[in-house]
Amino acid sequence: MLRKEVMDAIKRYTDPFRVAHGENFRLNNFDPGDTLGLSMAKEEAAQLLKQGTEWLAMEQEMLYAQDSWSLLLVFQAMDAAGKDGTIKHVMSGVNPQGCDVFSFKQPSAEELSHDFMWRYATKVPPRGRIGIFNRSYYEEVLVVRVHQKLLEAQRIPAELVRPGIWNERLADIARFEDYIARQGVIILKFYLNLSYEEQKKRFLQRLDNPDKNWKFSAADVRERRYWNDYMQAYEEAIRATASKSAPWFIVPADHKWFTRLVVAAAIVEAVEKLELTYPKVSPEQMRDLAAAREELEQ
Repeated sequence: MLRKEVMDAIKRYTDPFRVAHGENFRLNNFDPGDTLGLSMAKEEAAQLLKQGTEWLAMEQEMLYAQDSWSLLLVFQAMDAAGKDGTIKHVMSGVNPQGCDVFSFKQPSAEELSHDFMWRYATKVPPRGRIGIFNRSYYEEVLVVRVHQKLLEAQRIPAELVRPGIWNERLADIARFEDYIARQGVIILKFYLNLSYEEQKKRFLQRLDNPDKNWKFSAADVRERRYWNDYMQAYEEAIRATASKSAPWFIVPADHKWFTRLVVAAAIVEAVEKLELTYPKVSPEQMRDLAAAREELEQ
């Protein structure tokens, strides 16, 4: 268990960005360039992150051994906000055998034949494991909302495609998260809050650097035209689904080192609260262990 002073330090990274009650949420209240006044060298930030990832690796082993709780990490962001890099750096020390990453792309014909939550619900992590959604069911109230022609491919009966469909979907998502939380799934949702100006800068870097050309897509620039629509959709989604059991973290994303520290701190804080331990061995199991030792020694 981490010392109280360590947990207090972690809370300084998480409390300013946690949204557990969405009623009065406004995205404009969060600064994408915020670093809480910290100025840190790259090496110092990397060392601090390394401490968090090492601790998380130890806790993951106990999570797997206890086989009771599971952890679902949901990452949402605009293009170039750094989701892939954040996942890579924060989860670098985790045993791949106990962690699954899902990047949800355009739905298949089979997935379109089911309800909009089906393909996501089947990937919720089982007990003892960590699941990471690199984009998630929130796309159904974000990109589908901004580009409503995508609803046609879902073949929903016409009379059900009504003006209130987005509020209905948000209510469905909130109920789904409440349900899986009551089954032992710890849910943490991260919106990497990138500024419009920083996104432009990162797109230009991808164009200027031949080694990053492969990351660039003309579709990314086209989506910038809908920036304000996406911001409104994100704000309404977070407002409707933030809860104590499934909080959002509005993580400043203009400085990658700070983004990774906040995400790592939020995960460490949530897992620490579980007070995980290795399973206790029963007297009967102790006798079996003693018998196994005797047989091996003979």
